[in-house]
Amino acid sequence: MKKLLSLSALLAGLGAMPVLAQDNLRIDGLEVIGTPVDGKMGFQPAVTRLAQDIHDLDWLILVIITLITLFVTGLIIWVILRYGKKRNPNPSSFTHNTPIEIAWTVGPIVILVLIGAYSLPILFRQQEIPEADITIKATGNQWYWSYEYVDEGFGFDSYMIGAPATLTAEDEAAGAIANTLDDVMVAKLEAAGYSRDEWLLATDTAVVVPVGKTIVMQVTGSDVIHAWTVPAFGVKQDAVPGRLAELWFSAEREGVYFGQCSELCGQAHAYMPITVKVVSEAAYADWLGKAKEEYAGIPQTLTVASAD
Repeated sequence: MKKLLSLSALLAGLGAMPVLAQDNLRIDGLEVIGTPVDGKMGFQPAVTRLAQDIHDLDWLILVIITLITLFVTGLIIWVILRYGKKRNPNPSSFTHNTPIEIAWTVGPIVILVLIGAYSLPILFRQQEIPEADITIKATGNQWYWSYEYVDEGFGFDSYMIGAPATLTAEDEAAGAIANTLDDVMVAKLEAAGYSRDEWLLATDTAVVVPVGKTIVMQVTGSDVIHAWTVPAFGVKQDAVPGRLAELWFSAEREGVYFGQCSELCGQAHAYMPITVKVVSEAAYADWLGKAKEEYAGIPQTLTVASAD
């Protein structure tokens, strides 16, 4: 029985269609949250403490620089009106003004101390990796991501839907061209539970994590420098060959989130997206059992109810 399960897992892994372990987690059961929206400005919704920190810091700095800009602009306008040639035909001449010099020295120091006092704890929170509930290793390749669930003993590759590796003979016979949106690609997206709006964002397999758990990502590269980035989580980490870096996040909301490789890594850099599905603990446990069986050939444990 184990041999049959291993053989079926191997055959499934070689297939180009979306993997079976992902079927029960298709996008139609989850809200699409972390995605760019045409015509919109600003950040994606923050679903982690790290992302909210970044948004708050951005807002603080925006308020500070807006006030400084308005203050300086007001001073310039006042000087133009008050000390223009018509109102001040005989300008005075002086070399310094001690109170003003003290003010423009102390003022910026106070502002920088305020920004530093607020931003440094945020930086430390990002860099201090907590104890992981789940550890996942992400390896950047030209041009796809490989994921390994370190504590569970399995892994898989994740390609953009429409990448050459995801095309079947039937797709090519139908006229599909890799990395090109056409009717065949739209059909492939819809078969995986996505829509044409998720083109260039959706992958054939997604990282699946439970909501509210601490996820530690170990990030590295196999060839050139890549970067694992998910804006809604507020995380970005370069994947450098020969080095193992870490980032962490804890998503507070179930949904589908998208990211991209954020380091120019070659001609197909634009076709290297990241898809993360944040699900309930029950859905994660169900997916984990199927993933172990499919990717590692580890059969699921069946619970048989005893007869009364």
